[in-house]
Amino acid sequence: MKHLLLIEDNNEIRENTAEILELAGYKVRAAENGKIGVEMALEERPDLIICDIMMPVLDGYGVLHLLNKNPDLKGIPFIFLTAKAERTDVRKGMEMGADDYITKPFSDIELLSAIDSRLKKMDLVKKNYEASADGMRQMLDEFGGRKTLTDLTQGRNTNNYKKKQVIYMEGNHPSRLFYVVSGKVKTYKTNNDGKELTVGLFNDGDFIGYTALLESSAYKETAEAIEDTELAIIPKEEFESLINNSKEVTQKFIQLLAKNVSEKEEQLLGLAYNSLRKRVADALMTLQQKYQTAGQEKFSMHISREDLANIAGTATESLIRTLSDFKSEKLIEIKDGNIVILNEKKLAAMLN
Repeated sequence: MKHLLLIEDNNEIRENTAEILELAGYKVRAAENGKIGVEMALEERPDLIICDIMMPVLDGYGVLHLLNKNPDLKGIPFIFLTAKAERTDVRKGMEMGADDYITKPFSDIELLSAIDSRLKKMDLVKKNYEASADGMRQMLDEFGGRKTLTDLTQGRNTNNYKKKQVIYMEGNHPSRLFYVVSGKVKTYKTNNDGKELTVGLFNDGDFIGYTALLESSAYKETAEAIEDTELAIIPKEEFESLINNSKEVTQKFIQLLAKNVSEKEEQLLGLAYNSLRKRVADALMTLQQKYQTAGQEKFSMHISREDLANIAGTATESLIRTLSDFKSEKLIEIKDGNIVILNEKKLAAMLN
């Protein structure tokens, strides 16, 4: 049951509105002024707040201001009730972060529809979507965005890249978003000595190059095809149009695309503190998690020893010695250059 907080100084309106909301299946707490309303919100965080503007002690603008300053209460859907309909009142409320604005007198249907709409949008914002093209497509469809991923990616001009061919380079400014139609892509950074560290791996259904677009900055890494790859090309203007479609879509799009931040933090922590064996084992597990296909009993992949060393953050010679040890311990098998994982559990549980 959703918990609503109603803040209204008029006794008759407060009692009638609370009764309507309770009949609609909501749990309702009512406050006669803004000060008491904020205190109630602090006692028990509501799912949505309905608040009058003109009230004694603390008006509706003051209530919204205090809520936005409190990290525990910020983001609660907020609907203003007012007898005024001047444009300045509407603009001020919306600029402060109100989600909706209902003018008195209002009908039961008008109020309930506004509440239902805001609660549904909040449920979608809280929902966790899979970090993949399917997850993004589901998100946009549920939010009702004008462009789904299918609209965005199908029928595009595509570019084909050969193995080892660079897609974009660190320091360049982006003019497009890339979508992996088929193939495998890595992103990497290079130090002053020319040593590389792989910071991202991408597969069918992934987007690449979005961070620089979101930040309006230059690329901070270089992207290169690991194997023959086909990429759909999406103009920067269409990408910006998509994320500007609505506040909710923007929030979830950024959350979804920014999940790689935590992955990079884990990678850096591993590079700093893990042993060579642990880093190589983790690199193999990363490849399996990213590239294993459905129905593949034992994961097998052809990858150059140099590329694998760059993922593990070690020298190629050290990687080859460690792979030889893993082969002797029957953790992996090497056939025609392919690395086959034989004992996933032991590799995943490799001690540091």
